[in-house]
Amino acid sequence: MIDIHYWPTPNGKKVTILLEELEIDYNVIPCNIDKGDQFADDFLDISPNNRMPAMVDRNPADGGESISVFESGAMMMYISEKEGKFWPQDIRGKYEVNQWVMWQMANQGPKTGERGHFKRLGDSQGDQNYALSRFSDEVNRLYGVLNQRLYDRPYLAGDGYTIADMIIYPWTAGWEIQGQDINDFKYFKRWFEEMSDRPAVQRG
Repeated sequence: MIDIHYWPTPNGKKVTILLEELEIDYNVIPCNIDKGDQFADDFLDISPNNRMPAMVDRNPADGGESISVFESGAMMMYISEKEGKFWPQDIRGKYEVNQWVMWQMANQGPKTGERGHFKRLGDSQGDQNYALSRFSDEVNRLYGVLNQRLYDRPYLAGDGYTIADMIIYPWTAGWEIQGQDINDFKYFKRWFEEMSDRPAVQRG
């Protein structure tokens, strides 16, 4: 059984999409970030960066003691490797996926999050026009990166559906509030609509 310390944000939903696609049992432990659950001592034991999601695998593949993992990308790699699905292990396939997992965590998530932060902040702390313009432009550029990537392949890592798609999708579900028009990105739009229709994505 896998315990998932979770709150329904894009970062949380990445992992539950994977678990739903795998159709394996898991236990959700709410981590209410609005109440500060992420700062509790027992949570910090498994997630020293005080960010959710985090997980504990009570039945690791080596049969040993429970394993805890923090950072959503690492969690998805761990789960996919254990279950033998959605993350190729041949060197070319593996790194085709890895680079998009890293892209999401280093680019899409942080830049989209910053854009949302400054949009919500408004001018209550001074003129935020520069910051909002900077991160809005960057989010738009990142949608263009996805669109270009998907013009000649069905999924981000090629012909197969992988954790690369699952980790990126939740951060695009709010495209309207991110100030984007997916009609401007026809290849991305095709992928987005296919992802949105997947039952496991809807459950996750």
